Amino acid sequence: MTSDVHASAAPARRGGLARALLRPRTGGLGLLALVIALLPLALPNAYAYDVAINAGLNAIVCVGLNLLIGYAGQISLGHAAFFGLGAYASGILTTRYGWPAPGALAAGAVLVGVLAFAVARPVLRLKGHYLAMATLGLGVIISIVLNTESWITGGPDGLMLDDLTVLGWTLAGDHTWYGIVGVTLLLTVWLALNLIDSPVGRALRALHGTEIGAQVVGVDTAHYKVLAFVVSAVIAAVAGSLFAHYAGMITPGKAGFMKSVELVTMVVFGGMASTFGAIVGAVSLTVLPQLLVAFEDYESIVLGLIMIGTMVFMRRGLFVTLLDLAKSWRRS
Repeated sequence: MTSDVHASAAPARRGGLARALLRPRTGGLGLLALVIALLPLALPNAYAYDVAINAGLNAIVCVGLNLLIGYAGQISLGHAAFFGLGAYASGILTTRYGWPAPGALAAGAVLVGVLAFAVARPVLRLKGHYLAMATLGLGVIISIVLNTESWITGGPDGLMLDDLTVLGWTLAGDHTWYGIVGVTLLLTVWLALNLIDSPVGRALRALHGTEIGAQVVGVDTAHYKVLAFVVSAVIAAVAGSLFAHYAGMITPGKAGFMKSVELVTMVVFGGMASTFGAIVGAVSLTVLPQLLVAFEDYESIVLGLIMIGTMVFMRRGLFVTLLDLAKSWRRS
């Protein structure tokens, strides 16, 4: 009798463990931490570290952007502008005014947050392609300012940054920056997952489903749209600050329209309304161009075909579609 009880309890424990591992806030975050910890074992040289660090920075931005696009259902074609503003603010304050790096990063994030809040109310009243055009216009304005105000931004030539120093410790080297970006990505994912599982997340999902319906049940849609916009902008600014100090130089191109399109594409490619889908999309579209260099002149064509094929046969995005297939296979 006792052995039967233990035998029946074992599958239950295994089932409970499996369910825990499938939960984003437990298994998903833990698996991401494990991948980040073990990945250096597979990185053979400085070039591989550089690709991994840039993939991590893109993933940070995309996790924030996914809150706006995937959950709140609001398009933004100017998000690279917030990335660039965070980079320039941190770089200018540390290089020209001698600010400590953490203070400069925080100041850049606050500056971007205030700007995003100021423009969110009027801009987010728009819908569809009108909203896309408005955010595109915002990005173009910021890009023009960064290009023309050379007395402070360096103009098209960009801005050179000093080595980043925190408490007398100079942050340099591939391993150091990989660790910084990895920890920042984990914190960003943790924040996003907790936000999604909170009443704020439920309000965002209701807003995405039908804005009028959300208003009928008492959701302050304007408030939550502004909140998603500001949070995603601040996350982009933090990633921009880290990128500027890692690269040692920032140019206006990082705040341009094509960078914004690239970020949106990463979110859609991985799967909207999925935090880990945003990460998969960012990593895939950062790493793929490096793997396709063997095709030389046909690299862009092959990348385009891969993206088209993915969106045709995996309409919900790469990660979300594969996750759905895994769940259906597990049920069967």
